Amino acid sequence: MGANISTNLTNNSMQLVQSSGQFSVDQLFIFFLGFLIAYTLSKTIGYLLRRFMSEFAKRTETTLDDRIVKAIDLPLTFFLIIISIVVSAKLTNLENLPIISLIIKEGIIITLAITLYNLFNAFFSWYVDEVAPKKNINIKDMEGTIKRVVAIFIIAITIIMMLDTAGIEITPLLASLGIAGLAIALAFQDTLGNFFAGLYISIDRPIREGDYVKLESGEEGNVYKIGWRSTMLRTIDNNIVVVPNSKLATTIVINYDKIEKELTLVIPTSVSYDSDLEKVEKVAKKTMQELIAKHDFFVKNYEPLIRFSSFGDSGINLNIIVRVIEFKYKFIATSETIKEIHKAFKKNGIEIPYPKREVYLKKVK
Repeated sequence: MGANISTNLTNNSMQLVQSSGQFSVDQLFIFFLGFLIAYTLSKTIGYLLRRFMSEFAKRTETTLDDRIVKAIDLPLTFFLIIISIVVSAKLTNLENLPIISLIIKEGIIITLAITLYNLFNAFFSWYVDEVAPKKNINIKDMEGTIKRVVAIFIIAITIIMMLDTAGIEITPLLASLGIAGLAIALAFQDTLGNFFAGLYISIDRPIREGDYVKLESGEEGNVYKIGWRSTMLRTIDNNIVVVPNSKLATTIVINYDKIEKELTLVIPTSVSYDSDLEKVEKVAKKTMQELIAKHDFFVKNYEPLIRFSSFGDSGINLNIIVRVIEFKYKFIATSETIKEIHKAFKKNGIEIPYPKREVYLKKVK
């Protein structure tokens, strides 16, 4: 395949060299003079066009149009050069000359490729900097990687189009690229899986940085960072758990902060069978109302609930139901509730039962 491409390239180069001798010195002088005049005029028009677009962009609130103006600056210069070549070639009747025709076609391909990439870069950077933060989408860490992947793709397509325009057989090259692409995909299967899973997590947003989550495998903590390969969780004991994105995208995740940060706590306890349940409910509810008023991590407008649930082996089971403003206060709220309920029950003579075992000893004569 390499020999075929080299042979085609050599033959085409010889044809171009031979065609370059088909114009005179006068034509060459007129061509360059016409090019300079046409380029100067087009450059002036381009300058005025840039000024107009810049002034228009300054009047808008968004920065997208400013980014677009910067993005098309270099392609506009290339486009003006191509127009100048076309005008000069027509003035000297050289537009049908193979080498001139090839330069124009290849220049158009390069200009379109640069325009496409610059516009993508402008739109994507604008989305990452201005739109994504408003939607709580964090793909800042992936920005450079995504831009490089798109750039490689555009460069590859541009090279193939330029070779095809030059008359070089590209079928063997495409076949080789297909095989190479398959080999790379197989070799980097896990890496690519993590990368696309990271994109899914960042765009679909089942979790966000700062959310408190619990995985099916048992790991839980605040989402510390969502990267292109893995996601990091900061556990309650201040350790970092690294989870590959491909695993995270396929596992069951409980997100305690997805809909709202408020969390309902159900704190179980029990009282003796001899207890007055009306009194138990009244004391527990009053105690919780005072506790909620005392601490800011409780939801103030949520009325605490006392619900008896079952007859246990040692007493009557009940649940104390309250709400905290977010998951991280679960443990302190549970601790304060247990302390205050224990104190209130003890003060009011309410017994909290515990398993008892009576042993009878039979005296044998």
